[in-house]
Amino acid sequence: MWLKDLQVGNVIDAQMFIDGEFTKGDAKSTLVVDNPANENIIASIPDGSPSDAESALSSATSAQRVWARKTTAERATYVREMALELDRQRDYLARIITAEQGKPFHQAQGEVSATAAFLHFAANNAHRLEGDIIPSDNRDEEIWIHKVPYGVVVGLTAWNYPCALVARKLGPALVAGNSFVLLAHENTPLSGLALAKIARDIGLPNGVFNVVTGRGAVVGQTLVESPRSDLITLTGSNRAGRQILTTAAQQIKAVRLELGGKAPFIVMEDADLEKAVNAAVVARFTNAGQICTCNERMYLHHAIADEFLEKFIQKCRSLTVGDPMTNVSLGPKVSRIERDKVQSLIDQGVAEGAEYLLKGGPQACGESEKGYWFAPSVLEVKNNQNPLMQKEIFGPAVPALRVSDFDEAIEHANDSDFGLSAYVFTQKISRLMVLSSSLKVGEIYFNRANGEQVQGFHNGWKQSGLGGEDGKYGLEEYLKKQTLYMNWQG
Repeated sequence: MWLKDLQVGNVIDAQMFIDGEFTKGDAKSTLVVDNPANENIIASIPDGSPSDAESALSSATSAQRVWARKTTAERATYVREMALELDRQRDYLARIITAEQGKPFHQAQGEVSATAAFLHFAANNAHRLEGDIIPSDNRDEEIWIHKVPYGVVVGLTAWNYPCALVARKLGPALVAGNSFVLLAHENTPLSGLALAKIARDIGLPNGVFNVVTGRGAVVGQTLVESPRSDLITLTGSNRAGRQILTTAAQQIKAVRLELGGKAPFIVMEDADLEKAVNAAVVARFTNAGQICTCNERMYLHHAIADEFLEKFIQKCRSLTVGDPMTNVSLGPKVSRIERDKVQSLIDQGVAEGAEYLLKGGPQACGESEKGYWFAPSVLEVKNNQNPLMQKEIFGPAVPALRVSDFDEAIEHANDSDFGLSAYVFTQKISRLMVLSSSLKVGEIYFNRANGEQVQGFHNGWKQSGLGGEDGKYGLEEYLKKQTLYMNWQG
């Protein structure tokens, strides 16, 4: 079996998971997975073909018909058992995440706990799936609005939280009565395959959950195009979102998109500075800044800007970068390409006037020259059109811009193509009360760092996405409505 202990020198021969079995499918070649901390190859995966995608969809289609006839309580039992098994295997799964993605082990443990929490929440809310009975204008008649599963859900997830992002979609999809086909991201496929192993071990019926591997341009395109897929849910880049939306539009197919972010971090003159600084560090540098809700651009009231930046930079200097299996603040970036993207954007920003306050950037770690390391960087910009204020960085670097008042901060915050999340630090309740009408984002953190909760609703506005996830509204994203005019006259 490919899922064995990760030891130095071992290369996992991973396989896809289709119709309850691990298989290499029709793949004629393999892709390799490396450890971003040392660039060692830790696994090979099948470079899946269109026929592999169709096999998974066919299995999911057959299984869904039977799965949907189970009661919600029965479906929830399987999802809950997966969550419990994740709780039991937390450290083992965390080691897999750290090995393939690079986040510090203690953060990977948190991701596994979040993965289980997503599944627990979905299972616990199975009995909250409700329809409506509405009075009719006709005698002896009622209008029944049912909420029914879409059918086959295709999940396309990002590499930054390779385990939690799967469960965030899988749990509600299964509880709602759908089957699920996952395209595991080629950089971080082992987490999804580990979930498949757990699903098989707890007895989830064959075909209800399938995992294919390979390239998005081949396998992903087939999954989206196929008439067998009924709902596409993506967490990923804006580029991928536009491509999927265009492809799905050819069949008027339902799409849910959770895309990029460019979260403003607003600190006003009356803010609790210690709290704001601590939150700014957590919200920027957790997972090496590879979170869509990260603190991406700071707007600092001129009265507190110097003091804030002094404290912020001091804390940034204390962050440790190193072996993610030890108690460090930051591990490596996930890949060389992603590391170089961050530095390229910083270079663009500097060329247009940004100035370093703390210069980090690509570096070696320890005695080895290998690994995709990037030390924290802080820059100050003079205007809101600097590329660092407009383009998603998705790494451990952050720009700051001084503002004269709250209105200017809000104006700059809204001057963005993105609308996922924002942070506001102030003691004035009057400012809080206008945020919902003034800030054009789907998620606001008021006087706190990031970290959404399973009972909330995570959704982006503008180019940050369509639809949303988590909580009761996220569960309903996996159901469509069917209206029945129930007439019993005669």
